Amino acid sequence: MFLFPGEVISLLQWPYFDPLTTRLVAAALMGIGLESFLGRNAQLTHFRGMLRLKLIWSGTATLAIFITMFAMTYPPLTGYLLTIIFAGFHSVWWFWYRQVNK
Repeated sequence: MFLFPGEVISLLQWPYFDPLTTRLVAAALMGIGLESFLGRNAQLTHFRGMLRLKLIWSGTATLAIFITMFAMTYPPLTGYLLTIIFAGFHSVWWFWYRQVNK
């Protein structure tokens, strides 16, 4: 998505293409993924902070995808798939946020 946004978007069959937005999404995914990997052995306070960030990001991303799908003429199948994926991440992270705050 970062280096070849047009090719990735065409594979996903998303009808609209904006290279800046696609690269920003890729940058966010890389940032969260890399920080998750680098911080995997961090103290609990750092872990809580990352979980909060992930909850906010995944929740708003899910809502943004959902709103965008229904602002289009037709919601593409990819939109439903992305909504399910981001909502799934949000659910997992919410579970762990509740676990570490017990």
